[in-house]
Amino acid sequence: QVRLVESGGGLVQPGGSLRLSCASSISITRLNVVGWWRQAPGKERELVAVITLGGSTNYAGFVQGRFSISRDNAKNMVYLQMNSLRPEDTAVFYCKAVQITGSDYTTTWGQGTQVTVSS
Repeated sequence: QVRLVESGGGLVQPGGSLRLSCASSISITRLNVVGWWRQAPGKERELVAVITLGGSTNYAGFVQGRFSISRDNAKNMVYLQMNSLRPEDTAVFYCKAVQITGSDYTTTWGQGTQVTVSS
C-alpha cells in the first residue's frame, strides 16, 4: 500500500509562488497516474493537474499556464510548481495516486497541505 505525504504549503502573497511536493513511499514508477487536487472551504474537491507514468500532463482550465506538474522518479517525488498565485487558489492541496495492476485499480490520497494566498 502506497503512502503519500504532501509538503510545501504555506502563506503567500498574491502573485507569489510555491512548490508543493508529494513524497511516495514506493517507487513512483509503480504509480500509473499522480495528480494534485484541491479543496477550498465550502467547495468540492477539484482536479488541478495530473501526470502519467509516461510523463504526459494535463491541467484544469483555471490553471491558465500558472502551474506546472513534474515528477522525479529517482526521488519518488511529484511536484506542483505554482506561480502567479491568486487569493482564489487558497485551498488544501492533496496528492492522489492511481495504481493499475492487472484488473486491480487502487487510489491513494495524501493528507493534504494548506495553501493560503493573502496579503
